[in-house]
Amino acid sequence: MTQSTVIGYRDVVDLDRYPIDQLDSEQGRDFVASCREALLRDGVCQLPGFVVPDAVDRMVELAAELGDAAHRSDSTHTVYFEPVDESVPAEHPTAAQQHSAKQTIAYDRIPESAPIRRLYAADEVKDFIAAVLGKPRLYRSDDPLDAVMIAVFREGDELGWHFDRSEFSVTVMYQDAEEGGHFDYYPGLRSDDDSNYAGVQQVLDGDSAGVIRLPSSPGTLAIFHGRHAMHRVTPTSGSTPRINSVLTYGEDSGMRLNELTADLFYGRTQ
Repeated sequence: MTQSTVIGYRDVVDLDRYPIDQLDSEQGRDFVASCREALLRDGVCQLPGFVVPDAVDRMVELAAELGDAAHRSDSTHTVYFEPVDESVPAEHPTAAQQHSAKQTIAYDRIPESAPIRRLYAADEVKDFIAAVLGKPRLYRSDDPLDAVMIAVFREGDELGWHFDRSEFSVTVMYQDAEEGGHFDYYPGLRSDDDSNYAGVQQVLDGDSAGVIRLPSSPGTLAIFHGRHAMHRVTPTSGSTPRINSVLTYGEDSGMRLNELTADLFYGRTQ
């Protein structure tokens, strides 16, 4: 069977190791319970080898093939992705500037036969993520650009320290950078009731106490609580880029980016 005629996700996921197709079985329930425990304990659930090597290799090839379709962004921002607060000192968390730069390949540029699109289309994957998060139901995004994207970090690219606006994020790693490109995070640095500006300031000033560097490997799926955990991707270097995908799910149907955000991330609105 050729790549273009493959449907479904069963050739993408290591189902022997990760039985997402058997969530109602004892094995499946135990698996979900272990994932929920990791997420509660660490703020992140990592599943190394979730995506099989052949599918990972295909996604690395696609990232190279689709290079001309990538949109490059290079900007500064606060850790909250909000306008700079000019009423506080420049080093204050609400004013301090972080740098982020990467190339992004939008969902509508990724072929339907691509392993990541077939993974994203699978209800079993969506239902598994909902179960780990303790959600009764999740929806896939309706956004033609942002539902699934491929992010490529080349020489000097990075994601500055930030908090996510969404409660959770789901990523798949395809390739580590030759050097750098590490994922650092500080779980529970703030809460809905406490912004903890002093703690955020310490991290921005270079205090690494409490910061965890998460190991990564090709094929790893990660479910991450990023609203309260400040995190970053350190600058990359070398000829081998860091490549991963972000999969967008939410508790409401009909999710789409606003035009301002779409233009910022993808250089277009449709």
